[in-house]
Amino acid sequence: MNGILEVLRRGGFGQLLLTHIELSVLALLIGIAIAIPVALAVNRSPFWSAVAINIGNIGRSVPSLAILAFALPIFGLGFVPSLVALAALAIPPILINASTGLRQVDPKIVDAARGMGLSGRQILTGVQIPIAAPIIFAGIRTAAVQVVASATLATFIGGGGLGDLIVEGFQRNDIYIQLAGALSVAVLAIITELGFGFLERAFTPKGLKVARKRRGK
Repeated sequence: MNGILEVLRRGGFGQLLLTHIELSVLALLIGIAIAIPVALAVNRSPFWSAVAINIGNIGRSVPSLAILAFALPIFGLGFVPSLVALAALAIPPILINASTGLRQVDPKIVDAARGMGLSGRQILTGVQIPIAAPIIFAGIRTAAVQVVASATLATFIGGGGLGDLIVEGFQRNDIYIQLAGALSVAVLAIITELGFGFLERAFTPKGLKVARKRRGK
């Protein structure tokens, strides 16, 4: 345990942690900025919604390391290629959940809102998105945890982050350095999971919470 603490106290650890967080946050934001507008754009078309979901499923089946390896010959080494690869990794789960959540809103609710004179934009922002919010946030949470874990692999294309510690541990055959890197990534992933779980509950409309409790009874 003392050996792990010594590694965590090293001067370079803070920078590696900061780089890892920066990579993860920026990649997630880029993924959200791309996936959510696409899901909103295809929302009214069952065909294009199905296409978006299928593309997302294909994207989810591609291994993280394969995406990073694919980015290497195109963008080279460094932070930016790692960011592009991780953003591509973040898009599929967000796109799938956002498209699915919006399509699963009860058509009767949409028709009732339309009958009350609401415009398409008002129905989208005031009815569909709030109802689909828990599913959308679940996709964002999945993407966030996946990106935090996969950012460890960015070290192989010069992206930095906590993966550098794990590789250094293997090179030096030092179990304490390996564990310091692995445990740091694990703790960061757990914090991400818990944090987004809280946000998911916070953004769930009260009406949906009440309905869920009633169904639970």
